[in-house]
Amino acid sequence: MAYLTIPSPICDLTLFEENGKLVSLDWGAVDDGEETPLLLEAARQIDAYFEGRLKDFDLPLDPPGSDFQKNVWRIMQEIPYGRILRYGDISNRLKSSPRAVGGACGRNPLPIIIPCHRVIAGNGALTGYSGFGGTDTKKYLLALEGFDLTKGQ
Repeated sequence: MAYLTIPSPICDLTLFEENGKLVSLDWGAVDDGEETPLLLEAARQIDAYFEGRLKDFDLPLDPPGSDFQKNVWRIMQEIPYGRILRYGDISNRLKSSPRAVGGACGRNPLPIIIPCHRVIAGNGALTGYSGFGGTDTKKYLLALEGFDLTKGQ
């Protein structure tokens, strides 16, 4: 499996590629990565995202997960830049529970690219974030996208 560590304003991020698709984005550095065209393109797009120049990632993805998790992740990818959905919104679409959606969000192997930070609780609370820095990182990503947590927009 090819991987590449890149810097970000949050922390180092490590991208993993398998069979020509991204399968994981991990928080932290891994030594001795390799540059592949896909990993370099993913790094370019992540840099552009953090610089405010990219709103939609265009990368081949193949995150490992259950069918339910993949359905949650697909819906998360449909959330526009700078907008949010609530766990209940997604659970209603999938005829599931908000808790199950939260579990799928917490197991998202491609955070930032699959924007689980754009999913919040029904009462507007951030509830949690599985990535480095927890809800502080979630707040940072939402603010980067121009989402005003004080106004809910």
